[in-house]
Amino acid sequence: MKATIWHNPKCGTSRKTLAILENLSKVDVEVVEYLKDPPSAEKLAQLYKDAGITPNEGLRTRGTDAAERGLPDASAEEVLAAMAADPILIERPLVETDKGVRLCRPQDRVLEIL
Repeated sequence: MKATIWHNPKCGTSRKTLAILENLSKVDVEVVEYLKDPPSAEKLAQLYKDAGITPNEGLRTRGTDAAERGLPDASAEEVLAAMAADPILIERPLVETDKGVRLCRPQDRVLEIL
């Protein structure tokens, strides 16, 4: 099975999720450091749709200026555009497999799609 993780190595939850994936021999892990290689607004829209959440639910508010920018109450399109332009606004980690997508907070949520 292939799994893609949108990862921030500075995030403890992201590191723990990656460790879960790497410790499973059946998983071929692709790591995308999204701060260096951000997904497009279109890719984010697809990930959130497949995860069954809205872009606003995938918005990182802690440690960002999202509230000051009015993003928690913005439209999905505005949130996606802001995330694509400033990927620090993406809550992490997101993991995608053939079985679906999860925002892995807590990290054990990754087990739902393996």
